[in-house]
Amino acid sequence: MDFRTLNGIVLHVQDLGPADRPALVFSNSLGTDFRIWDDVVARLAERFRIVLYDKRGHGLSEIDKPPYSIAEHVGDLAALLDEFAIESALVCGISVGGLIAQGLYASRPELVSGLILCDTAHKIGTAELWNTRIAAIEKGGIASIAEAILERWFSRALRDNDPTALAGWRAMLTRTPQAGYLGTCAAIRDADFTDEAARIAVPTLCIVGAEDGATPPELVRQTAELIPGARCEVIAGAGHLPCIEQPAAVAALIEAFASENGLG
Repeated sequence: MDFRTLNGIVLHVQDLGPADRPALVFSNSLGTDFRIWDDVVARLAERFRIVLYDKRGHGLSEIDKPPYSIAEHVGDLAALLDEFAIESALVCGISVGGLIAQGLYASRPELVSGLILCDTAHKIGTAELWNTRIAAIEKGGIASIAEAILERWFSRALRDNDPTALAGWRAMLTRTPQAGYLGTCAAIRDADFTDEAARIAVPTLCIVGAEDGATPPELVRQTAELIPGARCEVIAGAGHLPCIEQPAAVAALIEAFASENGLG
């Protein structure tokens, strides 16, 4: 395992593949760590230099001092790329990771050669929604709302037919440090890249699971329409985390997008 001190906190990171390959960086969703990308990475590892990390307050990374801002999460990702001397990367972010990816382009565009915005949007939810979730977790813990979250994360087929996998992903969610989860809820609540979306000038692919209950396909399509030249692809048989349910489809879209745009 690899740990780096960046922006004054310790982040759990992973750097896979030769440094001379095109860099592909993954940023995770709320309540997960970088293991959600395992089956995608396995399909792409021979083509890219892959960088993964647990964002602050998640996985094995330090919590620091929540609540967080998207700017802090963005600063961590920028510092990680600087740490590894990556001058430009294809950045794939899912959910809040997609907000972080958009923020990275807005603040350090030279670091971003292309964007893959997976199950995310220019703005996710309302202040009321996030404040309600924060209050519920403060009262009863993450476990108290876990079932509702899992319904948004996964397709009905997985929820009905694979209780073993569902139990494993529930464990990842409920073992997320509460302070880190709530700190990132505040960051999502306060983030809005509506204006910045129109200024994105790198190739951009938006991906969404057909059964995504958190950032539905229509919202992701709306985000793609804000970004010049972006396109949107819907993945059947997946909810909010198609990297888990349909990794082959996600990997194929990434490979095709990279090839079409000379990104790897």
